[in-house]
Amino acid sequence: MKNTFIEYPKCSTCKKAKKWLEENNIEFVDRNIVSETPTIEELTEWIKKSKQDIKRWFNTSGLKYKELKLKEKLTDMSDKEKIELLASDGMLIKRPLFISDKGVLIGFKEEEWKKDVK
Repeated sequence: MKNTFIEYPKCSTCKKAKKWLEENNIEFVDRNIVSETPTIEELTEWIKKSKQDIKRWFNTSGLKYKELKLKEKLTDMSDKEKIELLASDGMLIKRPLFISDKGVLIGFKEEEWKKDVK
């Protein structure tokens, strides 16, 4: 499996993560989270692989998250409904994502990436 880097190109954190990957000579396939939004099947697999709670997958600082008042709504939704919602709009997904054979990273924390990507 090739490493996949999923980003929103205008996102400053995504830019930092991409620069870090390039500086560390880590090969990856680049994917735009909006034009190629992850599917329900991909998200289901990645969420399981990440061993993270689904709530961690939401871009809680995003306008869409706030507009939809998801902070209140998520508690009453099933995991299936949350995944369907994430798959409906890439802007709802926390980014960047890095998917590899080793696992799935959500967001960019350099220390975490140093440990799990290299």
